[in-house]
Amino acid sequence: MANLNGFDANTVEPADDLEPIPSGKYIAVITDSEMKPTKSGTGNYLQLTFQIVEGEYANRLLWVRLNLDNPNATAVEIARRELSAICRSVGVLVPTDSADLHNLPCGIHVRVKRRNDTGELQNEVKGYSKKDAVAQPIAASQGSGTDAPWKR
Repeated sequence: MANLNGFDANTVEPADDLEPIPSGKYIAVITDSEMKPTKSGTGNYLQLTFQIVEGEYANRLLWVRLNLDNPNATAVEIARRELSAICRSVGVLVPTDSADLHNLPCGIHVRVKRRNDTGELQNEVKGYSKKDAVAQPIAASQGSGTDAPWKR
């Protein structure tokens, strides 16, 4: 338990529901990383927390899970390839700890997808690039409108 003595919700505006950010490329840094057990308990995944650091969506967080320890060899191969892309995007090719990847700007390529279980829209990181290779994102609502289903 935590001591909340002195906190008064009457004096603080409540947090808004966060809608997914538009698909696009954003500058972000990894702010946290942690190995966690898989739901089945047969492996572990590396969870990375990315924080957008520039633009309209600065300070928004996105999470990536990499199945680095898993009985499914294909899942491990996919995770290792994604980790390679992350390492290359931040310029650390031989990290000794996941903390070596923290606070180094890179480009993350974000898309909006619908969850299979709830049907809700959520963000997913689908790629990485060096910071210099990322142009400013264009809000999907400025295009044809087909890229922003949550705004319909």
